[in-house]
Amino acid sequence: MQLNNIPFGITNWNEIEQTKHLGEQGYALWRTQQFDTIRVRIVEYSTDYLADHWCRKGHILFCLEGELHTELEDGRTFILTAGMSYQVADHAEAHRSSTTIGAKLFIVD
Repeated sequence: MQLNNIPFGITNWNEIEQTKHLGEQGYALWRTQQFDTIRVRIVEYSTDYLADHWCRKGHILFCLEGELHTELEDGRTFILTAGMSYQVADHAEAHRSSTTIGAKLFIVD
């Protein structure tokens, strides 16, 4: 990851407009900031959320609240709770997210 052309700045995430993204089940609310080629988001998954696709994009993801279930296309599963993170490279392991109780995440990709 190259961090270029990003002057020092502060983000008040409460002032960033949310966008709603439907999953196969439930929905995700995104607050997104773009810094040159780096996308930074606060994402909130509703209860009973299931992603509608297998993601192949790389992320650094930190669980702020709730519980996130991550399934890899090869069948492995992982559970993140508040204070845990994962990282995956672009085009490495395809993954998809779900949660039964909801989750709030900080994601850099």
